[in-house]
Amino acid sequence: MDIKINSVHFDADQKLTERINKKLTKLGLFFDGIIGAEVFLRLEKVQSDDNKVVEIKLAIPGSDLFVKKTSSTFEDAFNKGIDSLTRQVTKHKEKVRNQ
Repeated sequence: MDIKINSVHFDADQKLTERINKKLTKLGLFFDGIIGAEVFLRLEKVQSDDNKVVEIKLAIPGSDLFVKKTSSTFEDAFNKGIDSLTRQVTKHKEKVRNQ
Protein backbone atom coordinates (compact mmCIF):
# COMPACT_ATOMS: atom_id res chain seq x y z
CA MET A 1 0.00 0.00 0.00
CA ASP A 2 1.25 3.44 -0.93
CA ILE A 3 0.90 5.87 2.00
CA LYS A 4 1.36 9.62 1.61
CA ILE A 5 1.33 11.93 4.63
CA ASN A 6 0.89 15.66 4.06
CA SER A 7 1.23 18.04 6.98
CA VAL A 8 -0.04 21.49 6.06
CA HIS A 9 1.94 24.49 7.41
CA PHE A 10 3.95 22.43 9.91
CA ASP A 11 6.28 19.42 10.05
CA ALA A 12 4.86 16.25 11.58
CA ASP A 13 7.24 14.51 13.96
CA GLN A 14 8.66 11.06 13.24
CA LYS A 15 6.64 9.37 15.99
CA LEU A 16 3.34 10.56 14.51
CA THR A 17 4.23 9.51 10.95
CA GLU A 18 5.35 6.06 12.14
CA ARG A 19 2.08 5.63 14.04
CA ILE A 20 0.08 6.64 10.96
CA ASN A 21 1.99 4.22 8.72
CA LYS A 22 1.60 1.36 11.21
CA LYS A 23 -2.16 1.82 11.69
CA LEU A 24 -2.88 2.28 7.98
CA THR A 25 -0.89 -0.84 7.15
CA LYS A 26 -3.04 -2.78 9.62
CA LEU A 27 -6.13 -1.80 7.61
CA GLY A 28 -4.82 -4.22 4.98
CA LEU A 29 -5.80 -7.05 7.34
CA PHE A 30 -9.47 -6.15 6.87
CA PHE A 31 -9.39 -5.76 3.09
CA ASP A 32 -6.45 -6.70 0.88
CA GLY A 33 -7.58 -4.59 -2.10
CA ILE A 34 -6.41 -1.26 -0.66
CA ILE A 35 -4.30 0.55 -3.24
CA GLY A 36 -3.10 3.51 -1.22
CA ALA A 37 -3.84 6.11 1.40
CA GLU A 38 -3.38 9.85 1.59
CA VAL A 39 -3.39 11.60 4.97
CA PHE A 40 -3.70 15.35 5.50
CA LEU A 41 -2.79 16.85 8.88
CA ARG A 42 -3.93 20.46 9.38
CA LEU A 43 -4.23 23.05 12.10
CA GLU A 44 -7.38 25.13 11.81
CA LYS A 45 -7.57 28.70 13.02
CA VAL A 46 -10.47 28.41 15.43
CA GLN A 47 -10.84 29.50 19.04
CA SER A 48 -11.64 26.03 20.44
CA ASP A 49 -9.14 23.37 21.50
CA ASP A 50 -10.37 20.98 18.80
CA ASN A 51 -8.31 22.58 16.05
CA LYS A 52 -6.32 19.53 14.85
CA VAL A 53 -7.83 18.11 11.65
CA VAL A 54 -7.00 14.74 10.13
CA GLU A 55 -8.33 13.78 6.70
CA ILE A 56 -7.75 10.28 5.37
CA LYS A 57 -8.51 9.23 1.80
CA LEU A 58 -8.29 5.50 1.14
CA ALA A 59 -8.01 4.37 -2.48
CA ILE A 60 -9.71 1.05 -3.18
CA PRO A 61 -10.81 -0.47 -6.49
CA GLY A 62 -14.07 1.07 -7.65
CA SER A 63 -14.23 3.99 -5.24
CA ASP A 64 -12.46 5.95 -2.53
CA LEU A 65 -13.25 6.03 1.17
CA PHE A 66 -12.86 9.32 3.01
CA VAL A 67 -12.98 10.43 6.62
CA LYS A 68 -12.38 13.79 8.30
CA LYS A 69 -12.00 14.05 12.08
CA THR A 70 -11.10 16.87 14.46
CA SER A 71 -9.77 16.72 18.00
CA SER A 72 -7.42 18.42 20.43
CA THR A 73 -4.51 16.15 19.34
CA PHE A 74 -3.56 14.64 16.01
CA GLU A 75 -3.24 11.19 17.60
CA ASP A 76 -6.80 11.27 18.91
CA ALA A 77 -8.22 12.60 15.63
CA PHE A 78 -6.30 9.94 13.69
CA ASN A 79 -7.55 7.16 15.99
CA LYS A 80 -11.14 8.33 15.47
CA GLY A 81 -10.52 8.36 11.72
CA ILE A 82 -9.04 4.85 11.71
CA ASP A 83 -12.02 3.52 13.67
CA SER A 84 -14.38 5.06 11.14
CA LEU A 85 -12.35 3.78 8.18
CA THR A 86 -12.26 0.27 9.67
CA ARG A 87 -16.07 0.25 9.70
CA GLN A 88 -16.21 1.62 6.15
CA VAL A 89 -13.70 -0.95 4.85
CA THR A 90 -15.55 -3.81 6.55
CA LYS A 91 -18.86 -2.62 5.09
CA HIS A 92 -17.29 -2.28 1.62
CA LYS A 93 -15.78 -5.76 1.86
CA GLU A 94 -19.19 -7.27 2.72
CA LYS A 95 -20.79 -5.35 -0.15
CA VAL A 96 -18.21 -6.64 -2.63
CA ARG A 97 -18.46 -10.18 -1.28
CA ASN A 98 -22.27 -10.22 -1.71
CA GLN A 99 -22.14 -9.14 -5.37
